[in-house]
Parts: sequence; C-alpha cells; structure tokens
Amino acid sequence: MKEVVAVIRMNMMNVTKQALTEAGVDAFFAQEAQGRGKGLINSALLTGAKQGYEEAAEMLGEKGRLYAKRVVTVVVPDEDVEDVVQAIMAVNRTGKPGDGKVFVLPMADAVRVRTAEKGEKAIQ
Repeated sequence: MKEVVAVIRMNMMNVTKQALTEAGVDAFFAQEAQGRGKGLINSALLTGAKQGYEEAAEMLGEKGRLYAKRVVTVVVPDEDVEDVVQAIMAVNRTGKPGDGKVFVLPMADAVRVRTAEKGEKAIQ
C-alpha cells in the first residue's frame, strides 16, 4: 500500500475528484491548506526580511505570501499508484507555477474501525 498526497490549486478540486473517481478511487481525504513553492523568490531578500530589514520585506511584496491550496490524500494498493498519480497530474498540470506537487509515501498498515479488517482489505 502507498499513500498518495497531492497539493493542488483550490479551483482544481472538482476535476481532481472526477479524475480520481475515473481512476477507480472512491475514498479519499481533502483538506484546506496554505503554502507556497520556491517560485522566483530571491533568497537574499527573504533572508533580509527574516532579519527585520523593512526594505527587503517591501521588495518581496506578494511573492512571500501563502496561497490557498487543497491537500488530497488517498491510500491505494501498490499496483494502482501510477494510475492515481497520472490521473492527478493530467487534470492539474497547466505548465505554470503553482500547479502543485504529488508525494508518494509507504503505508505500513491500515485498519477499518467498523470491521477490524486490515491491510488492503481495509482500503477496498
């Protein structure tokens, strides 16, 4: 089993839900989050702003702000990981900064609380 965590734009949630459904994923989690990528931020300005230099903070402007995102988490069998990642990427890729990231992590185990099923039975 693997955990697939995708950070996507807020406005891409509906198409991502549809893509996951078409990829055979019926259950997933979604959370609102804030963050930013490395973008085109000048690291010297960022360091200066952290040290309290007002002019550096002003020069950063909007580039230092956090942006609203969605974090979508799904746990899938190993053989489904590539299909799920490709489905997420296909609908979220615009070619512009801010398209997001997809992380794939190992999942040691899962237990369905209602039935006590373990492993892949718990996620199917």
